[in-house]
Amino acid sequence: MARLFMLTGLLMLAISQSFIQGVISSATFTFTNKCDQTIWPGILSNAGIAPLQPTGFALETGESKVLNAPSSWGGRFWGRTHCSSDSTGKFTCATGDCGSGKLECAGAGATPPATLAEFTLDGDGGMDFFDVSLVDGYNLPMLVAPTGGTGRNCTYTGCMVDLNGACPAALKVVGEGGEGVACKSACEAFGGEEYCCSGAYGTPDVCKPSSYSQVFKSACPRAYSYAYDDKTSTFTCNGADYVVTFCPPVTTSKKSTEEEQTPSKLKPEFKDGMVYEGADAMENHGAPLRHTYIHVVIAVVVTFRRYFGLHY
Repeated sequence: MARLFMLTGLLMLAISQSFIQGVISSATFTFTNKCDQTIWPGILSNAGIAPLQPTGFALETGESKVLNAPSSWGGRFWGRTHCSSDSTGKFTCATGDCGSGKLECAGAGATPPATLAEFTLDGDGGMDFFDVSLVDGYNLPMLVAPTGGTGRNCTYTGCMVDLNGACPAALKVVGEGGEGVACKSACEAFGGEEYCCSGAYGTPDVCKPSSYSQVFKSACPRAYSYAYDDKTSTFTCNGADYVVTFCPPVTTSKKSTEEEQTPSKLKPEFKDGMVYEGADAMENHGAPLRHTYIHVVIAVVVTFRRYFGLHY
């Protein structure tokens, strides 16, 4: 009888742990700063979705932070740069500022231009949908890499090229020191229905890539470059956790010697063997923790049945 109670206890513990990990926590997000400056990530949850906490924080160079997202969470992440507080304590950032006046964004979104990572967890068919978007412009290189997930389109995405130096003059945002700190979208810079895919240009049949959005797409072929850039820019996973890296460094390149001697100013990623630090190890590697508990449940059930001579 004592053994029965022990096995029953193990079974209940495994089920409870699985429930906690699989239902209360849908996914974990690990934020890593590989930039040579402090980054202040901002978080905005979708309307009607409980906010992740905190909604903004500082991330020093080389530092990482893990957040747990509840089931069916949706929202966006971005990096704020060149932030400081004035004599009254008001907190502002040169790029990606959310206008809250504080470290936390508290329900406010990024002021364009900003590189955005967008997520909808447990969406259609139980899949996570995610992308990296330059529709609102660009301010930082960003890599999003799933870990432990499955699916035909479960792979890393992002914009790893530094576009600030190569940004067209008409789109460039210049900081106090005269350096480029961000790159506007054509919609933000010029307005106009043809750039914003609005009004008479509000359908994918009519709104086409502009010469400006093609600059983004050439450099970052997996990121959204304009509003209807869905086919090559949306990714899906089942049962994944995610690593969001700001300024992911290039570790190796298998380009030919001739190509290396004549590099493009806007060097595309994901082509000709370009590898970004951690991306190859992150993609579809290792089961997330919540899956481990499911396996524990199965193992305990099998042991329970075998011990008491039960048959399938």
